[in-house]
Amino acid sequence: MTVLKINKRVLKKIINPSLEPYEIEIDAPEFTFYGAKNQPDYATITITMIPEKSIIELKSLKVYLQQYRNQIASYERVINVIYDDLIHVYKPKRLLIEMKFKPRGGITSKLAIDSFERELFIERER
Repeated sequence: MTVLKINKRVLKKIINPSLEPYEIEIDAPEFTFYGAKNQPDYATITITMIPEKSIIELKSLKVYLQQYRNQIASYERVINVIYDDLIHVYKPKRLLIEMKFKPRGGITSKLAIDSFERELFIERER
């Protein structure tokens, strides 16, 4: 497993101004890191969440994502670390993260992780 030197403590919270359920979608179109072959990879990250008590402070998210710039990891490791960190910090009702990668060798990739789907999988495994 790749060890990433990412500090999730830079992620800041804002108190959710509403008790009513609503959806937040955040796009980060300039996400970059070094892939497993030590070549730069570029992606658009879309974070969709239904918040509980707190929401993401956008500047802190930018700082958090910039930490990946010089890290070496696989697509799969990166999306799972981001997911785990956001779940831990914000504890949303639902979190969906999608990463759409720029072509490499003529092939594009899209990864997604969804807390709702993960919960269904865990229930099926019990």
